[in-house]
Parts: sequence; structure tokens; C-alpha cells
Amino acid sequence: MNTPFKKIFILALSALFSLTYMSSCNRDKCKTIVCAFDGVCNNGACICKSGYEGSNCETLTRDKFTGNWTVFEKGSTTLAAQYPISIVPSGTSPTDVVINNFYNFFTVPIKAYVMGDSIFIPNQQYQGKVVFGVGYIYTNVTYGQFGAISMSYEVIDTMPPNRVVDFGYYPPDLSNPSAWNK
Repeated sequence: MNTPFKKIFILALSALFSLTYMSSCNRDKCKTIVCAFDGVCNNGACICKSGYEGSNCETLTRDKFTGNWTVFEKGSTTLAAQYPISIVPSGTSPTDVVINNFYNFFTVPIKAYVMGDSIFIPNQQYQGKVVFGVGYIYTNVTYGQFGAISMSYEVIDTMPPNRVVDFGYYPPDLSNPSAWNK
């Protein structure tokens, strides 16, 4: 064998050996990871479907919202009030919940859904009123992790004079978001 061909052959052989050795060292970061509820592992981390969270998608997002809450609020046209509500799972979707005793008025559960740290009340009409809103759950010093929700919403009468009660949904009026504590 002549010398230049020998050098090229040795370089090619060592390059092939290096590639084989280096690729065998790259471990599959998802090999030992199990993601619950149809979550998918990507580069060693679970990517959760909507409605689930946690390092392995093991937690229903709505669970932090469910339970009994005490509401403290004063609307744009109402006096200050305090009353109990409850948020319970609903439907087949892992994001769906209902709110019982909403506004201390509704005798039917108000439909809502959860995404991350937010709860959304889509526009709906019951008992002669239209209601919609959005809230954010957070840690409260008194009630701990996920112990408080700041809820901004509106209640509109469907009959004239179509009175609107705002709870911080359209600032800057004279109302503040409703405070819900566990």
C-alpha cells in the first residue's frame, strides 16, 4: 500500500470508529420516563395534554380549583357580599368544571373550564342573566398553595333596563375582581 492511500484509509477508519463510539454514548433521555394520560416524552421531559400537568403529567390541572371556596366581593352596582361556592369536576373533558351557587344567585351550576392557572367562564345565560368571566388561581399567604382565586366577571340582566354588575372585568370602573379563598 502506498503511503497517501494508507493515511486516507486510517483516517476513514478512525472517523468511522469515532462516529460509532460517539453515537453509542448518546443515551435516549426518554427511555426511563413514563408520561401519564397520553403525555409524550421529548428530550427527557413530558409534554402534557391539555388538562394535565406535573413532571410526568400525573396531575389533573382542575384539581387545584375543585373544592369549597368563600367569596368576598363588591360589584360595580352591588353591596359587599360574602358567600360560599363550590367548584366540582364536570363532563368528560379533564378541563371541565362547574361552579355551584355562583354570584350567590344561580341555582343551576355555571359551566367553566380550566387551562393552566386560569379558569374561564364562557358566555352563558341562565335564570334571566348572562354571565361570563375569567379568574386566576394563586398562592395565598393565609390559605397556602392554590388557596386563592382572583375572579373577574360580569352578570347582565337580559330584561330591561339590562342592569350590568361588573366584578373587575372591565376596569377602570368602580369594581374589583371577586376574591375566592379556600
